[in-house]
Amino acid sequence: MSDNIAADVLRQHIEAIERLESEKDGIGDDIKDRYAALKSEGFDVKACRKLIAMRKKRADERTQEEAVLATYAAALGMQLGFDI
Repeated sequence: MSDNIAADVLRQHIEAIERLESEKDGIGDDIKDRYAALKSEGFDVKACRKLIAMRKKRADERTQEEAVLATYAAALGMQLGFDI
């Protein structure tokens, strides 16, 4: 009987994961649609993606990343064209 219960539990988990994977695909399509809308309205999608990535980080992480970027750019004789 415990084999039957384990099989049922396994099946429930697998089916739940399959449903979530399906939902994830749908969400991915929705995200693509949003980027397409941004592009069609004249926004720079690459810049928007960068902003989204930056917003996911904590302020101290962003500050550290920006400092490293500024250091590397200076070492290469580059000016970034914006304040970091």
